[in-house]
Amino acid sequence: MNAKYFLSAISILLLAAPSALAEVIDELAAIHDSPILEESQQLPEISQLSRGAISENNHSLESEFLSQPTPPAADVGENEAIAQVDSNDEPDDNNSPDDESERVTSVSELSDVQTSDWAYQALRNLVEKYGIISGYPDETFQGNRTLTRYEFAAALDATIKKIEQLVTANVEDKAKQQDLETLRKLQEQFASELTALQGRVDKLEGRTDYLENHQFSTTVILGGEAIFAAANAFGGGPPGTGKANTVLNYLTRLQIVASFTGKDRLRMELAGGNFDNLGFASPDALNTNTVLLSYQAGTNNNIQLAMAEYRFAAFGDRAVFTFRPVGFSLSSVLSANSPYFDTGRGSISRFGEANPVFKIGALDAGFGMDLLLGNRARLQVAYGTRRTNNSDDGFIFGKNAHATGIQFLLLPGNSVLTGISYVYNYSPDGRLNTFTGSAIADASGFIDQRSNIHALSGTLQWRISPKLTFATWGGIVGTYAAATQAFAVSTNYMFSLGISDPFGRRGDLLALMVGQPPRLIRVLGFVGANGGLLEDSSSFHLETFYRLTVNNRISITPGFFMVTNPGNIENNKTIYVGVLRTTFRF
Repeated sequence: MNAKYFLSAISILLLAAPSALAEVIDELAAIHDSPILEESQQLPEISQLSRGAISENNHSLESEFLSQPTPPAADVGENEAIAQVDSNDEPDDNNSPDDESERVTSVSELSDVQTSDWAYQALRNLVEKYGIISGYPDETFQGNRTLTRYEFAAALDATIKKIEQLVTANVEDKAKQQDLETLRKLQEQFASELTALQGRVDKLEGRTDYLENHQFSTTVILGGEAIFAAANAFGGGPPGTGKANTVLNYLTRLQIVASFTGKDRLRMELAGGNFDNLGFASPDALNTNTVLLSYQAGTNNNIQLAMAEYRFAAFGDRAVFTFRPVGFSLSSVLSANSPYFDTGRGSISRFGEANPVFKIGALDAGFGMDLLLGNRARLQVAYGTRRTNNSDDGFIFGKNAHATGIQFLLLPGNSVLTGISYVYNYSPDGRLNTFTGSAIADASGFIDQRSNIHALSGTLQWRISPKLTFATWGGIVGTYAAATQAFAVSTNYMFSLGISDPFGRRGDLLALMVGQPPRLIRVLGFVGANGGLLEDSSSFHLETFYRLTVNNRISITPGFFMVTNPGNIENNKTIYVGVLRTTFRF
């Protein structure tokens, strides 16, 4: 075994105390403190619009295929990063400069122990003789790489403890006097490193004890997110009055997470917000869904149960089953495959989050399965209904509304992730209820009849370079009402470019987006309640935002977007929206 495996076997167990294990404890502490926002980032839907959920999840290339689908017991932050950027791990604030100087970094500026040194050879002989490193075919460590003195001290410490056990057990012919003398000389030469190593182990044990004594529960994890934002909008008139004032709004979310088997997760979320009366989308203001914000949720300052979920792994941890009686949407199971599907740190607009196809149905409750087909393919299936708690409607195939979605996620290359999905929705009135584009498109031309809705979606993320990600999506939706043979078709698309760590600031993100919100392109066999009014133009959505990462718990996002020809009507005036969003995670 070469020096690399030596570092893996000994240093990870002992030397991890001053470095790797300390970072693991930091991460565990962060998870304990911030268990919110993982794969499905549910929020209470805008109460006046639907009873579904907005801003569900953001899936990175890595999170989709490089990790297993098993939901960790406490890993609620497993997918909370924007796809291409979330590398904003901060150094431990408790580390002093001395601590930093003692961090082992493989071959570093510290004094090295050369392979030709007597100490190196002596320790290697002891390790081989007493079987200090086990679990490898030859039970030895070899190689020609130099070791830092702290790496060496970690192995020496393990050797000392092993020989002490042999001496205490009085194992005959094991601990030779010559070996004990060699060990004494090594202890003298590396006394300072051994002392420092023990001190750092003691410090780590103290930090671990502190976390255990101050945790919320031994079985339950508590965390949350608070979003405060100032926003203003102007333009329009038509649509709406064109009058909008600067507003200050908030959204708070609190999640409680527990696991019973280590491969399951029970999650509950409470949420509250004050963005009532549709915000800028109100008829008294700009009167269009295209100005809805991603973090927008109105609960009249009341705390509501926004989500209840249970997930568990099966089939050798290759599948995850999800049940959500509260706060379900298709994207609770179907990966949106968008870099900006994060309420607090992603797109500032509702349309910019992800393909509106994943929002179809305004669902209440549902279930689904995420199956890992191989290293480069996944199959996801979701089913949900609306008004699930109504005994007249029922849950399975409820007569009010229900939707089924299926998606294949493919990783054709290590830097490209693509998804193809199909959605079927039964609607009592032909409405899509995505609340992302024009009212005419979202109402399928105001068919206002029992309808079958069929939708196709395509998504793609391409990591052009470690700091540059291109993403796009497109969707087409067809609505058919058998009673009158009315038929409507709408489309949408988006192109975006994300720049990670701009200006050398780790964790920051600059995003540029341009696309077409849902637009009705064809209506056949029926003139709806709009009196024959059809969309006579194309609306375009242009958005940019910069996420400034203060630390791993706070981010500030100034953003701006504009919508031309809102409602896809040529006479409507361009609308402009500016946002300053601050997100706290705890």
